Amino acid sequence: MNQPILFVSHWSVQPGALDQLRQLSEEVAARFRAEKPRTLSWLAYLDSSGTSISFVHLFADAEAMDLHIEAAAAGRKASKDLIEPRGWEIYGSPRDSALDQMRRTAEAAGVPLRLEPEVLAGGFLRLAPA
Repeated sequence: MNQPILFVSHWSVQPGALDQLRQLSEEVAARFRAEKPRTLSWLAYLDSSGTSISFVHLFADAEAMDLHIEAAAAGRKASKDLIEPRGWEIYGSPRDSALDQMRRTAEAAGVPLRLEPEVLAGGFLRLAPA
């Protein structure tokens, strides 16, 4: 059964990088909106001190997450001097190849990867306001 996948990545913002990060985030959001129709949501949340940011991705299913991961390398290169990883969370069941890649990336970065694969019955996803 295809289930949505929620992916949250947490990052530390490098000193002096916030303005560049804001601009890059706008560019990434516009690109994902245009090029990733199966990415249902991509949101960036900044803490009040401007030193920590979290990106929240909602994918329609595991295939949509795979497509996102394949194209994510360019974004990582553009942001490598702006942010440092603090950890990742995956809610839902990605494909084994995506999960293996995320585990390797987290291990190489020395950050935790939290996985909660099971979606309980009774939940819902509203794609438009009632």
